Amino acid sequence: MSLTKDEVQHVAMLARLELSDKEVEKYTTQLNDILGYAQRLQALDTANVPPTAHVFPLQNVMRDDCVDPSMAREKILANAPDEEDGFFRVPKIV
Repeated sequence: MSLTKDEVQHVAMLARLELSDKEVEKYTTQLNDILGYAQRLQALDTANVPPTAHVFPLQNVMRDDCVDPSMAREKILANAPDEEDGFFRVPKIV
């Protein structure tokens, strides 16, 4: 399977991309190379390969979610340019 320049231009139009003629030619070549490589992979015997989500066996390593004491509000607001009622005061943006 190979893509034509018209198909690349059509995909670019769907993606709202403006491509020059030089870019269309470049991307047509690159996409055809990718499709050719994918076609080569189709020839591999994967009957004895179990399906995986990752190449390496990964597990999420997360710490326990525990409550820790935070900084004192006065210390946090000490360098604030403006504060009101214990909160940062910022300019109104509309």
